[in-house]
Amino acid sequence: MNLHGKDIKIFAGNSNKELAEEISLKVGLPLGASIVSRFSDGEIAISINEVVRGSDVFIVQSTCTPVNENLVELLILIDALKRASAGRITAVIPYFGYARQDRKAKARDPISAKLVANLITTAGADRVLTMDLHAPQLQGFFDIPVDHLLGTPILAQHFYKKFAGNTDDVVVVSPDIGSVGRSRRFAEKLDVPLAIIDKRRPKANVCEIMNIIGDVKGKRVILVDDLIDTAGTVVNAANALKDMGATEVYACCTHGVLSGPAIDRIRTSAIKELVTLNTIPLTNEKKISKITVLSVADVFAEAIERIYGDMSISSLFTQQ
Repeated sequence: MNLHGKDIKIFAGNSNKELAEEISLKVGLPLGASIVSRFSDGEIAISINEVVRGSDVFIVQSTCTPVNENLVELLILIDALKRASAGRITAVIPYFGYARQDRKAKARDPISAKLVANLITTAGADRVLTMDLHAPQLQGFFDIPVDHLLGTPILAQHFYKKFAGNTDDVVVVSPDIGSVGRSRRFAEKLDVPLAIIDKRRPKANVCEIMNIIGDVKGKRVILVDDLIDTAGTVVNAANALKDMGATEVYACCTHGVLSGPAIDRIRTSAIKELVTLNTIPLTNEKKISKITVLSVADVFAEAIERIYGDMSISSLFTQQ
């Protein structure tokens, strides 16, 4: 594949090697020859073992746990490829860490998402390809083009197939006011009603259900969010929905962070199935029967091919 005189190469850090290999296979290329290792003191060592001069290079690296190590890996990979005279560098970040720190919630707070955007740009990235930023306006934190893919169509298609198109008793539920837009788009794809949970959060990672706006009694409900971290919000919501008469409770998210007590909470909750995407790899202890993982490789592979071919990405969004 050589559409405009430059070859294409895909490299990967250590954060999500399995997804990177899946993407490269779908594009029809082997992963670029590189080694990401550590010196004895823990510093990151990068070796690029093939010529990249003039190449259109894509680096697949989620900035998930361990966030700081994966972020620095990405920055050093970008720097190494830039200094090796790569023609264009696209940072493919399926999960963008620090995205929740996008504003000053109180006095003297940092805006870490903007800092990370600056670091990626300064390191030498020419473009960013990501999926479901916690706040879409984060695209404006970058001074380079950002292509923002959506995970909702993949998740909606899973449930449409699961219910065999029979969605008469299905209701999509937004776990909070901030997720209403995302949940509404999901509900539109399934052509089902939307309900909203009104909650308050006394402190970080702790939430309290206040009220449910909409009818869920006798319904199969699907909770929709962009990410699930400690699972307190989604589990409290699921249990409350069950108490209010929902017959089955499902949950889905693009990014399964699933830190701390998340797995134990999900295991003992009213959630029948949690569906997430593989933007973040699940460790073995997180692979429980309630959790289903879907792949984003197809959509990222198509986006990469379109970027390489200087074709419209917006048409890809339309297809979604």
